[in-house]
Amino acid sequence: MAAGKEIRSKIKSVENTRKITRAMEMVAAAKMRKAQERMRQARPYAEKIGRVAAHFSQAHPEYRHPFVVSRETIKRVGLILVTTDKGLCGGLNTNALRLALNKMKSWEDQKIEVDVSVVGNKGLGFMQRLGANVASQVTGLGDTPHMERLIGPVQVMLDAYKEGRIDALYLVYSKFVSTMKQEPSFTQLLPLNAAEAVEKAEHHWDYIYEPEARSVVDSLMVRYIEALIYQSVAENLACEQSARMVAMKAASDNAKDVVNELKLVYNKTRQAAITQEISEIVAGASAV
Repeated sequence: MAAGKEIRSKIKSVENTRKITRAMEMVAAAKMRKAQERMRQARPYAEKIGRVAAHFSQAHPEYRHPFVVSRETIKRVGLILVTTDKGLCGGLNTNALRLALNKMKSWEDQKIEVDVSVVGNKGLGFMQRLGANVASQVTGLGDTPHMERLIGPVQVMLDAYKEGRIDALYLVYSKFVSTMKQEPSFTQLLPLNAAEAVEKAEHHWDYIYEPEARSVVDSLMVRYIEALIYQSVAENLACEQSARMVAMKAASDNAKDVVNELKLVYNKTRQAAITQEISEIVAGASAV
């Protein structure tokens, strides 16, 4: 029964794995609800400040912020990549990294250099293996993102844009559509591309600034970038927990199927061994 013993050992191993995946599925389901609620609470603010910033970009104040001024030539761009710190979440990171890689290849074909700011350990490892120029990074955000940890690495890119070291800034993250569907998203952060948002608006207007246009617009643009970055990280966390729950459920179901197949094989092997022993006993008795 050496073969039967090996099969029993495999069954026990798969059952232990199923217990782990089942536990991870339940944990991800609990975290998913909190992550989705946090994401939905952040969406209205991000959408509203995006519309306000869009109107600002089309207004004609005496002060034009550098974030709304387009550069004539693009020689170097910045890319903020948002991924997860942990794996076991299906193809979530793979899809986002594939999108970022395709964009980087297209820029390389146009002789445009790329600086990368990475949020998440998976994206950092990928960019380091790729040999990309990682200008800033942040990992270990946990289940709750905090703006004070995010703004430091992002500020590196904002300062580079203000100083003219990069001519455009883009963002890649996973957008939450539903529990079963997450899509990689590519967004232009700087210069502010407000054409789409302004087209949806019914009216265009100018503003009166108090105390002055510079301080008001500077503060608004910083809030605009912070809101977009926080929203992207919140969306990515909701995607992570949803994808992990689905992946762990699929793993648990597959483990159950494997156990059933192994038990069937074990029973057939055991029955064959018993039949063989009975045949040997009957043959021995007949010989006597």
